[in-house]
Amino acid sequence: MEHVPALDEDLKKTLGPATAKVLAEQLGLHTALDLLHHYPRRYAERGELTSLADLADQLDEHVTVVAQVADARILTFNGGRGKRLEVTITDGSGRLQLVFFGAGVHKPHKELLPGSRAMFAGKVSRFNHKLQLAHPAYEPLGADASDRDAATAFANQLIPIYPACAKLESWKIAKCVDAVLPRAREALDPLPPALRDGRGLVPLTEALLKIHRPATKADIEDARRRLKWDEAFVLQVALARRRHADSQLPAVARRPAPGGLLDAFDAKLPFTLTEGQRSVSKEIFDDLATSHPMHRLLQGEVGSGKTMVALRAMLAVVDSGGQAAMLAPTEVLAQQHHRSITEMMGELAEGGMLGGSDLGTKVVLLTGSMGTAARRQALLDLVTGEAGIVIGTHALIEDKVQFHDLGLVVVDEQHRFGVEQRDALRSKGKQPPHLLVMTATPIPRTVAMTVFGDLETSVLDQLPAGRSPIATHVVPAKDKPHFLTRAWERVREEVENGHQAYVVCPRIGDGEDDPKGKKKASAEDEAEKRPPLAVLEIAEQLTRGPLAGLSVEVLHGRMDPADKDDVMRRFAAGEVKVLVATTVIEVGVNVPNSTVMVIMDADRFGVSQLHQLRGRVGRGTAPGLCLLVSEMHEASPARARLAAVAATLDGFELSRIDLEQRREGDVLGQAQSGVRSSLRMLAVIEDEEVIAQAREEATRVVSADPELEHLPGLRTALDALLDTEREQYLEKG
Repeated sequence: MEHVPALDEDLKKTLGPATAKVLAEQLGLHTALDLLHHYPRRYAERGELTSLADLADQLDEHVTVVAQVADARILTFNGGRGKRLEVTITDGSGRLQLVFFGAGVHKPHKELLPGSRAMFAGKVSRFNHKLQLAHPAYEPLGADASDRDAATAFANQLIPIYPACAKLESWKIAKCVDAVLPRAREALDPLPPALRDGRGLVPLTEALLKIHRPATKADIEDARRRLKWDEAFVLQVALARRRHADSQLPAVARRPAPGGLLDAFDAKLPFTLTEGQRSVSKEIFDDLATSHPMHRLLQGEVGSGKTMVALRAMLAVVDSGGQAAMLAPTEVLAQQHHRSITEMMGELAEGGMLGGSDLGTKVVLLTGSMGTAARRQALLDLVTGEAGIVIGTHALIEDKVQFHDLGLVVVDEQHRFGVEQRDALRSKGKQPPHLLVMTATPIPRTVAMTVFGDLETSVLDQLPAGRSPIATHVVPAKDKPHFLTRAWERVREEVENGHQAYVVCPRIGDGEDDPKGKKKASAEDEAEKRPPLAVLEIAEQLTRGPLAGLSVEVLHGRMDPADKDDVMRRFAAGEVKVLVATTVIEVGVNVPNSTVMVIMDADRFGVSQLHQLRGRVGRGTAPGLCLLVSEMHEASPARARLAAVAATLDGFELSRIDLEQRREGDVLGQAQSGVRSSLRMLAVIEDEEVIAQAREEATRVVSADPELEHLPGLRTALDALLDTEREQYLEKG
């Protein structure tokens, strides 16, 4: 691989060990190239003072402001032994106090004279109801002759404000960038010249110079356009190479036999498939019929019938003589899938058994907590091929598990599984099996292209007929306690009408998950700072109080597997009326008789998670009700999130809101094997068009030159993106 030595050089050589250590530890910047890709987050404009009026929104944050000194005075305390310098600065929009203590008062007292201007950086705090910066770092702008160069540099251009840290202010980072900026000329350009010229993008060197030291706003725009393209294109090339490599792998084509198991199953369905289920099934069957492995992401709304689509794909593979494995993230979910699949198949799930169908096959369950005899029988059924379908947790991945002929792997809730786990299961086929990945968290198209770009995507956004609407309301427990009282009355009414209810809490409350060492919170912080409500505590309060006399049980992840299964079984049978649970019920749990869900401390959950949880009710013919209980005040961002969930049942819309509120680094990091997001300039939601175009260009480039032999700059950029860990992620899918 080609390298650019000057850009790969450790920053110690250029900046000295102390500065290099801070950059490495605090900001993850190790080389000159890393520093060149540490872009300014905004620019303070020449002659325009940054607004002090907005600082109230930035309490406890590090800020950089440009302002003029209005007055400065030294005060004494402790009988004259202590000194404090108070400097008031203004920018026309507001005033702010700076304070310096002790021996640190003399230098600023000499430099920060009334009328002088400077850049100040520090953490915004509140003292005596006033905002202040204590001991801020500052850079005079033309205060005296020795600062004239700095003043000219700052005052005559757009001032870049860098993402900084307490130990290294923005303008110190700017000086570090100045030291390595000449090396930008040595950067290898990853974009093929034809692509760059065709899209009117500036060369990489020019983009780096313009992003760090722009002369005009147009420079910033040029640079951003170009650098966004780099990020989108390099990532899409990595994914396109992965798709290309997969298309070269051999796989057994799997076609359902006419008049076989799939036809028999379809004939006994008591309902017709939705249009969406039909078209997605066709895409999957077309993929299964090819001689290279399918890699497809099936995403769909909560309750859109993904399990039905996956089951039909598994039956098609069994029809063709192969076996199918479904991997579920938890035992509760594996048992739930096993139960619902055997119910849907009826006698077709009893192949080889008395009363079973001649066309049928065995459907076995394999989890870590099974007894030895049952486990031994399941393993035997798999290796002989007696069992066509196996549903299990990561117990499926163990070395002992051997298949007769594994043709399809279905992974439920993809994000819950590590790369190695999925890879281990795929390696159990004689040839690479087909792969179907399911997620019930709807993903905006751009995120799917960025994160799962190596998978073809199918979307189920239509709900099956007969599914009931779910009404969602926010219950402001602190402002209006009577609303919470009414919520428990509603639960009781639903149970008296023959239905069942879920109550969800963020914590178990068995001592092991108690937040340690909590500081005493102030009154207004209490809702945020107190420990989240717990399953065991809430269950006890409900049994003694508002739900006394009803059958209330708990379910959480640390229970014994047999106990968990017992509770779920009794809840599904209608014996348990109210289930107080953690998010173990988030996916796949299907009890059509449940009509109401109360989510305690709902503000502690993410938008997509709330949508997932809500999908557990309204699964039958009676309408569903979801109550989001929160103690946060009405104007808080947390309440705005809850209002968004209450306002729409569209999971794709909610996932956009969720993504806009979080940084997409969380999303990419989670998918890309926990690695820090490589996206510094690209915003996944805003830059939809760039991502789509980059995918097209990347596919074209990789088809023409899979090894990128003629594009050394692109190979180098890929090396930088795909460190060992990410390489493994993409290799293993």
